[in-house]
Amino acid sequence: MFDNLTEQLSRTIRTLRGQGRLTEDNIKETLREVRMALLEADVALPVVKSFIERVRERASGQEVLKSLSPGQALVKVVNDELVRVMGEANDELNLNVQPPAVILMAGLQGSGKTTSSAKLARLLRERHKKTVMLVSCDVYRPAAIEQLETLAAEVGVEFFPSHPDQEPATIAQDAVSQARKRHVDVVIVDTAGRLHIDAGMMEEIRKLHAALNPVETLFVVDSMTGQDAANTAHTFHEALPLTGVILTKTDGDARGGAALSIRSITGKPIKFLGVGEKTAALEPFHPDRVASRILGMGDVVSLVEEAEQKVDKEKVAKLAKKITKGKRFDLNDFREQMEQMLNMGGLSSLMDKLPGMGQLPQNAKTMVNDGEIHRMMAIINSMTPQERGFPDVIKGSRRRRIAAGSGTQIQDVNRLLKQYMQMRKMMKKMSKGGMGKMLRGMKGKTPQGFPFQGM
Repeated sequence: MFDNLTEQLSRTIRTLRGQGRLTEDNIKETLREVRMALLEADVALPVVKSFIERVRERASGQEVLKSLSPGQALVKVVNDELVRVMGEANDELNLNVQPPAVILMAGLQGSGKTTSSAKLARLLRERHKKTVMLVSCDVYRPAAIEQLETLAAEVGVEFFPSHPDQEPATIAQDAVSQARKRHVDVVIVDTAGRLHIDAGMMEEIRKLHAALNPVETLFVVDSMTGQDAANTAHTFHEALPLTGVILTKTDGDARGGAALSIRSITGKPIKFLGVGEKTAALEPFHPDRVASRILGMGDVVSLVEEAEQKVDKEKVAKLAKKITKGKRFDLNDFREQMEQMLNMGGLSSLMDKLPGMGQLPQNAKTMVNDGEIHRMMAIINSMTPQERGFPDVIKGSRRRRIAAGSGTQIQDVNRLLKQYMQMRKMMKKMSKGGMGKMLRGMKGKTPQGFPFQGM
């Protein structure tokens, strides 16, 4: 997300940081480039105008012009204004009510309401230790109820059964009543969507809202629709007292205009970002961290939090113990490292949060994809347990069999084994002289052929 915006703003900021002093001319030129970057990111025009005006006001003031490093001071102004536009701080769900707390999910068809309902249920269960019940009031879309039931089982929460011939308000009220009896903490109500906003849809969801009196009414919207996402959210807000927004499919949106427009247009905070298809791919929205990512400064805090939540600590400790004892780093260990990386959202997600990634050339960014990791794992999975444990036995005939079994070429198998050997050497250095020695051995390079080699 924000790839195009980050690239353009990072270029502008690099120029700014080299300025010994700021003048009216270079402020004007910088703001023109920032304005173009925001418009190309599909940020709503009123938001762009307001943003530029506020930055110009502050940039022309004493805080920047009298600063010892005016270029950096202006960068801070841009950062502060990005945070202000997106909402200052993360708005958490209001669950401090007598259980069950009801969360109503609203939005157009195809926006990702059903999947987001399951993602939110998983997040509440795993991070907040809440018991959750999912219920579908979508009696129109074929198999909508079955889809939510399947997702409920996948994320490990309760599901309240419903039927297409029932009234949505009756379904929701029965679910809440059942949740109260079973001492469930949160009930998430998935509602029907339409391909466009219509009076019938709005009337039905208003009735649902009146019957349930939810503590949270979340509008789910596809970020890839850009300005339309903010406008649709505004229309829904006029019909319903929304408490927040879930922005979906942000992993496929290189512009990010919706994230920068929604708060200003609706007055309602973005509470979560959908960052992938998996049920674990839902992140709380932190404006300060997102602003940092937009300006190419990374998001190390989120990276650490993700590692804390998604990395298997037992496996990491086991590998560390194995390496420090001087035992061989084998292909099973190599595969586990790749699995851990995918658990954290893959290479693109990791790079999005690393400082300085906005300064990478575009061709380097296009090299970053998880396809290569999946291919490498497929090759390792095609090996026998003996081959994974003792890779030195993999010679010509075995390499041909592994390539055929994994649907790859012999060159791919050779490349993987070469990468593994380099990683094994590094691990060996690490066991003898610690991390410092290993990094000196790398000389700032990644193993040859690795998915992001040479960056």
